[in-house]
Amino acid sequence: RHVADFQLSVASVIENSSSDCLAQDLHRQAEKLADRLKRDAVVSEISTGPGTVNFTINRELLAKTVLQQVFQDGSEYGVKSELFSAVPREKAVVEFSSPNIAKKFHIGHLRSTIVGNFIANLKLALGHEVVRINYLGDWGMQFGLLGVGFQSFGNKEKLKSSPLQHLFEVYVQINKAAEDENTKKLAKDFFRKLEEHDEQTLSLWKQFRDFSIEEYIRIYKRLGVHFDEYSGESHYQEKAQEVLKMLEDKGLLQKTTKGTGIVDLSEKKDLSSVSTVMRSDGTSLYITRQFLIISFRDLAAAIDRMNKHSCDTMIYVTDKSQSLHFQHLFQILKLMGYDWAERCQHVSFGLVQGMKTRRGEVIFLEDVLNEVRSRMLQNMTSAKTTKEIRDPMETAEKVGLAALIIQDFRGLLSSDYQFSWDRALQSRGDTGVFLQYTHARLHSLERTHGNAQLTDVNVACLQEPDAVSVLQHLLRYDEVLYRSSQDLQPKHIVSYLLTLSHLAAVAHKTLPVRGSAPEVAQARLCLFQAARSVLANGMKLLGITPVTEM
Repeated sequence: RHVADFQLSVASVIENSSSDCLAQDLHRQAEKLADRLKRDAVVSEISTGPGTVNFTINRELLAKTVLQQVFQDGSEYGVKSELFSAVPREKAVVEFSSPNIAKKFHIGHLRSTIVGNFIANLKLALGHEVVRINYLGDWGMQFGLLGVGFQSFGNKEKLKSSPLQHLFEVYVQINKAAEDENTKKLAKDFFRKLEEHDEQTLSLWKQFRDFSIEEYIRIYKRLGVHFDEYSGESHYQEKAQEVLKMLEDKGLLQKTTKGTGIVDLSEKKDLSSVSTVMRSDGTSLYITRQFLIISFRDLAAAIDRMNKHSCDTMIYVTDKSQSLHFQHLFQILKLMGYDWAERCQHVSFGLVQGMKTRRGEVIFLEDVLNEVRSRMLQNMTSAKTTKEIRDPMETAEKVGLAALIIQDFRGLLSSDYQFSWDRALQSRGDTGVFLQYTHARLHSLERTHGNAQLTDVNVACLQEPDAVSVLQHLLRYDEVLYRSSQDLQPKHIVSYLLTLSHLAAVAHKTLPVRGSAPEVAQARLCLFQAARSVLANGMKLLGITPVTEM
C-alpha cells in the first residue's frame, strides 16, 4: 500500500467547521473537494481519507527533485530551504562546558559540553555567527586552599605533564586539613595575595590555569569540540566592583538587618522575590551558581560580553538546578537598564544517573573517553563481522562518542535519565553505533561501485516503495532542522537520522546494487549516496564524526 506525500485536513479549510462537525460531513466535504481538484504534472494522484484529501507526487519528479537538491546543496542541504529565508542572520554567544579547575569534571559538565557544541554547530550551519565561550571556575577561596596545598604537596613536573589530575589530587589532600585553623589562615593569606596581584602568587595561579587549559584543549579535541574564548571568573575581579557601584548608584542594592546585600526582584517592590548578591562581610558571593546567589562576576561577565561581541543572543548551557540563578541574573540585568537581557537564554538539561567507569565514579572527562573507547574496541573485536580496519582505536572512539551523544540526545534535554553502557553501545536498535554502522555501510557501497553521477541517472528506476520511502524522508530534512532551530532540542534530528538509517537499511536489503542492470544500479547508488550525505550532515550537527569503515 502506497502512502501519500501530503495530506490536507478539510476541517482546517472549512470556514465554520466546529469541533462537533460530524465525521461523515467532513468526509463528504473531502470527497466534494477532491472531485473538483485536478491532477497535473506534479500531483499524480488525489484520494480521500477520513476528513482528509491526500496528494501523491509524481514519483519521477519526486526522485529527480530530491536527488538534485541533495547533490547540488551538499553539506548545505536543508539549510537553504525557504523555511529559513525569513530568519534573520544573527550573532550568538554560547557559553558551555565551564568546568572548575582542580575539581571533578562531572557528568553535568560533559552534558553541557555536548549540548552547547550542538547548539553552536546548528546556529553556525544556519548561517549565524557564533562565539563559543568556556567560562572556567578559576577564582575564589578554593584557590587559596589549592595554593597552600601545592606549596605542601605540589610537584612542578606533574603539574606540567598531567595538570588536571595533579591539581585534583593536591586539592583532595589539602581539603583533609581544610578545617585546621592554621591551614584556613594560610589559605586566606594566599587568596588575599592573589587579589592584591602579588607577583609570585599570581605566577603560580597562572600556571595552574594555563596548564589546565592546555590539557582541556587536548581533551576537547578528542570530543571534536573547540572554543573561541577561554574566559573565567578571574577576568571579572575589577569589573565586579564596577557592577557593585552601578547597583548602588541605581538604588537597586539593599541591605538586610544582617548586612547581606540583596536586590528586590518583586513587581510590587515588597521584597516578595529577592536575589542575594553580597555577604554580610562585604565580599561578592563566591558560591556562584548555587543556592540562588548571583555573583557580581556573573553580571560583569554578561555586560562585558555584550559590550565586546555586541551579539543578538546570549545562550548559557547548564543543568536545570541553575534555572532560578539565570532567571535572577537576567532580571537584575534588566533592572540595571540592560534591555538586551531579554535576548539572553538559559538552555537547561536534566541530570544523568549512574555513569561510572570500571574504575569507579567519573572524575575526569578523559576517563569517560577512554572508557567508551575501550568498551567499543572490545565490542568490535568480539563482533564476527568486523573487518580489518586501518585505525581501530580512532574508529572505536568515534563510534563510542556517537553512542554517548545519541543516548544523551534521544529525549528532551530537560529530562533526567539513567545512563547505561550496554544500552548505549548496542549495535542494533536506536543507537549511535547503528548510525555509524549505517554510514559506514553506505560508504562502502560507494567505495565498491564508485560515485554515481546524477546526470546519467534514470529516475524511473526508483519507483519501488522502499526507494520512495527514503526519498520522502530526505524531503523532510529541512522541517526537522527548522524544529530544532526553534526549540534548540537535538531530539528531532536524532529521531530523523535513526528513521533514515532504518529506511536505508531496508532499502539496502531489497534494492541491491550488485547484479542489477547498469541503469538500475546507477539509480540505486545515487539514492544511497544521497542518504549517506544527509546522514553525515545530521551527524556532524550533533557533534558526531561519521566513520567510513567499521
